[in-house]
Amino acid sequence: MQPSKPKSRSIRPILWIGVIVGGLLIVFAIFMGIMGMRMNAIPSDLDTSTTRLSENGIFNVSYTASADTVPVNQMHEWTLHVETADGTLVENANITVDGDMPQHGHGLPTRPQVTKYLGDGDYLVEGLRFQMAGWWVMDFTITANGQTDAVRFNMRLQ
Repeated sequence: MQPSKPKSRSIRPILWIGVIVGGLLIVFAIFMGIMGMRMNAIPSDLDTSTTRLSENGIFNVSYTASADTVPVNQMHEWTLHVETADGTLVENANITVDGDMPQHGHGLPTRPQVTKYLGDGDYLVEGLRFQMAGWWVMDFTITANGQTDAVRFNMRLQ
């Protein structure tokens, strides 16, 4: 009777499973490390002003939240005020809205939009809700009088 070698064959699949699980654990650890670094990467000089000049200097834009402070996990509105760089009120502009959380890589849970021109360069932004505290950005792309420009507001929500 010859000795059989089933033990070596039965160990191979276990070794492969160990290698695969170990590799997945390493990938997961790297991913978590990168996410951890991103989570701590709030710029120390973050400009959180509520009035900003657009990227190409075409518009001067400001916002006011419907509450004293921008709330977390509550629906609310903003009034967006738009002027040209020289102070002329911008009327009947087309404005798109977007927002996200740079550290987490996700956007807003809602789809806010400008719903009404209020007059005097003011626009009503409805459908805003930030689902957690932290660093958020809000981006507005404004088209008026044949010109398009964008503005970004940074916020640190508590």
